[in-house]
Amino acid sequence: MSRNTIAAIDLAAIEHNLGIARRLAPASKIVSVVKADAYGHGITRVAPALAESDLLAVATADEAAVLRGGGWEDGLLVLEGFANPDDFELTQSLRAEVVIHHPSQLEMLRQRGLRQPPRFWLKIDSGMHRLGFPLMDAGPVFRQLESIAGRDGVRLMTHFACADEADNPMTGKQIAAFDKAVTGLDAEQSLANSAGLLNYPNSQRNFVRPGLLLYGISPDPSRPAAALGLRPAMTLSSELIAINHCRKGETIGYGAAYRCDEDMRVGVAAIGYGDGYPRSLPAGAPVLVNGKTARLAGRVSMDMITLDLRGHDEAKTGDPVVLWGKGLSVETVSDWARVLPYELICGVTGRVPRTSV
Repeated sequence: MSRNTIAAIDLAAIEHNLGIARRLAPASKIVSVVKADAYGHGITRVAPALAESDLLAVATADEAAVLRGGGWEDGLLVLEGFANPDDFELTQSLRAEVVIHHPSQLEMLRQRGLRQPPRFWLKIDSGMHRLGFPLMDAGPVFRQLESIAGRDGVRLMTHFACADEADNPMTGKQIAAFDKAVTGLDAEQSLANSAGLLNYPNSQRNFVRPGLLLYGISPDPSRPAAALGLRPAMTLSSELIAINHCRKGETIGYGAAYRCDEDMRVGVAAIGYGDGYPRSLPAGAPVLVNGKTARLAGRVSMDMITLDLRGHDEAKTGDPVVLWGKGLSVETVSDWARVLPYELICGVTGRVPRTSV
């Protein structure tokens, strides 16, 4: 860590946020989503903090293999199911439950023998139009899977398109369409992601699937994480590696895009878009220096940022700089960058070490 640029992962915060999910949906089981390397937090690092989950969910069979290799012995769900025979064999060997969302997967099931009693999650497309069987096929496909897996071997699920907007009628239409399509099918159900869990209590069925919420980020931009009692799980930080004295009229950084409007101190911190700190952030975007707000001055470079240190007369090289996390929410930074919070936490690159706190 020669640059002292790290992503500190607060495992106690993740446990706390899981508790929030349980309080929001007390009658449901929890499928904690840890795909995309636990949203950039480190899948094997995070798993023990989610030990009270009923299952962990990943996107791919390869991610499931990483979890098993890291010592996770409990329930696993592969959200994309299997895409080819190798994936099929891998999910079987890992004892993973799988989502069935496409006729090609049904054909693979017909062609290949099952070595163990399976558990399938039948995905119904209620309006997202990404993955899932059409509404009209819910009954026939359910019966096919039930003939393979047995009476209790199939669960039903769908995914919401607009649940982060509490007043968007789309989610209500999806719930109604799903309920109509599965009428008469005797199986456990899962509809709610983080946003559904928060905004649509009637979508809290047998299982809920929190993801973003577990990492301390609100799935609804109108309801801040702190107001929900969530705690940030990742704090991305660096330090000042230089302080320069710039004169009025001098420019800073690439494109000479920032011009000093008076004599001022300018700090240089060891982080940039090569670490996943977004280049789209404009001058004026906030960071914390010694816990106090400072502002970007000039463009984000690959390895460095420059900071307006007016009002930070005590700042010196080696002082800590927080880019997001404790004291500065990732939602605030994402608003400045005009990207989703998902993109920030998933975009922290591999050259930034993760540490547990």
